Amino acid sequence: MARAKHPLVDSLDAFCSDTEAYLEGKSGGPLYGLTFAAKDIFDVEGHVTGGGNPDWKATHSPAEHNAWIVQTLVDAGATMVGKTHTDELTRGILGENAHYGTPINSKAPGRVPGGSSSGSAAAVAGGLVDFALGSDTGGSVRIPASFCGLYGLRPTHGRIPLVGILMQAASYDTIGWFTRDAETYGRVAEAVFGNAIPDNSPSRVVIAEDAFEEVDQEVSDVLLPVAEKIAALAGSSTKVRLAPNGLTEWAAQQNILQSEEAWESVKDWVDTVNPRFSFWVSARYYLAINLTKTQISEAALVKEQVRNRMDEVFADGGFVCLPTAVGPAPQRGLPASAKKDIQGRLSHLTCIGGTTGRPQLSLPLGELNGLPVGISLMGDHGSDEELIGFAQKVETALAN
Repeated sequence: MARAKHPLVDSLDAFCSDTEAYLEGKSGGPLYGLTFAAKDIFDVEGHVTGGGNPDWKATHSPAEHNAWIVQTLVDAGATMVGKTHTDELTRGILGENAHYGTPINSKAPGRVPGGSSSGSAAAVAGGLVDFALGSDTGGSVRIPASFCGLYGLRPTHGRIPLVGILMQAASYDTIGWFTRDAETYGRVAEAVFGNAIPDNSPSRVVIAEDAFEEVDQEVSDVLLPVAEKIAALAGSSTKVRLAPNGLTEWAAQQNILQSEEAWESVKDWVDTVNPRFSFWVSARYYLAINLTKTQISEAALVKEQVRNRMDEVFADGGFVCLPTAVGPAPQRGLPASAKKDIQGRLSHLTCIGGTTGRPQLSLPLGELNGLPVGISLMGDHGSDEELIGFAQKVETALAN
């Protein structure tokens, strides 16, 4: 059973103060000596998985087992020191929780950390732990990684078992983690995947022109030269437009299909409990309730088109390079109308990996006016280790 050991000094409001979960890592394991935290959607034996909503926590029992990923990391020697804040039931991308507050982004003071894996990203960025677990359904690892200046992977869908986590939408849910450097990322990956991280480069890098057009111009000016440097480390490079009809259409279909699944996962509980939700989360569930069969079927057709198109892009191998987010972390406490616009724009970039189930790794290689802006590499299904290995090579090359 998890237990409290040493009081955790949390100056960033990253950790759940009402859940003192502690698991000592196995001595001698490959991750021995590293500390980690877990987003409060991962089961830890003896503790209620709160999911960022007080009514969810009040109506659920303590977990009987550790989540697969938590147990795997502890068995590998890493010590878990606590659970971190999340957007309500993972239904957010900025990291602001109306019930528990907003973790502090130490890399961008006065700005959001990104969500929904907000506390985990804040804890790693602030040096409270060596790495931290998050989940990524619609961008909840990639966006915080970009906003907080971290490495963050959305793995190949289905690559990591989801046993023992609070699910949002099974067709999109994945488990990822954050680190401050690529070497640590690789160490954790080897423990999770059970494979060595290779030291090689892709046959080519495809720069996604339309993805770079989605971001603020000053962000593009920062990241495009980085993309060119990354491409120079590969066998060859080319520029491609991914979406024939624009990325807005691609994002819209995932919003519809993911929202439908997310509602299905909680509707029985909502009908029984009538829980408290923030305005924004309520609005997202209300959207799902009012979806028509026509909207859902049309979105499913577009989803298939997106998958077919990305199959074409990856037919000749290599990685796709794209911005992780449209800009640096937004200011905390923006009005709802501004948040809606930002979330919509972010989804134009995050929907590609989510819809196709391909792995995408955000690298902290850009900076705009002192604020982090991430750049991503996306690989074909199952190329997670190769992505991380290339990221290690990129980190070394760009540091020299």
